[in-house]
Amino acid sequence: MTASFSLADELMAQLQGAPLQQLAQQMGAGTDETQQAVGAALPLMFGAMGQNAAQPEGADALFNALQRDHVPQAAGGLDLGGLLGSLLGGGGAAAGNAAPALDGAGILGHIFGGSQQRAEAGLGQATGLGGNAGQLLRLLAPIVMAFLAQRVQAGGMNPGSLGQTLGQERERVQQQGGLGGGLLGSLLDQDGDGRLGMGDLIKAGGSLFGGRR
Repeated sequence: MTASFSLADELMAQLQGAPLQQLAQQMGAGTDETQQAVGAALPLMFGAMGQNAAQPEGADALFNALQRDHVPQAAGGLDLGGLLGSLLGGGGAAAGNAAPALDGAGILGHIFGGSQQRAEAGLGQATGLGGNAGQLLRLLAPIVMAFLAQRVQAGGMNPGSLGQTLGQERERVQQQGGLGGGLLGSLLDQDGDGRLGMGDLIKAGGSLFGGRR
């Protein structure tokens, strides 16, 4: 494999320092534990989005959501400090009347569909976060979307190139393995036979972003 960029690694690098400490404080967890959990959650989320965007309608839906709700406000790129401040201060990670850009629960519903509980439980078990894994994913979801919106804007992407980029990310996650790759493989292996077959892909395609909820 070439040393091409990884979306998960790039966002993880931006979260180092104060953002990661803010997340850890909100979770009531140690910084190292939170870093490990985020390091597993980001590949899982990007990989699931890559699965969703494999279908043209999934790529279109994601692209339109990014353009509609997550266009970067800061000319200099992703304003992590401001976004985290809104999430942690205003309760934007909760469902309900939160703005779409801050509605972590709603975003997760689109990313994972009917597999959301499995994703949360798997992450919680693999990282030791337990029930707090859902909270972490709800906090990360708006950050992931804002990051992607910034990449779409900076790269002049269209739905096709966005889908291709996320598809490459999904393949990278699965090839690299680790916690994130293992969780993604388990999530997509819906029939539990340990292999990703056509039946799994059909089921996943219907329950993740490309399908109707």
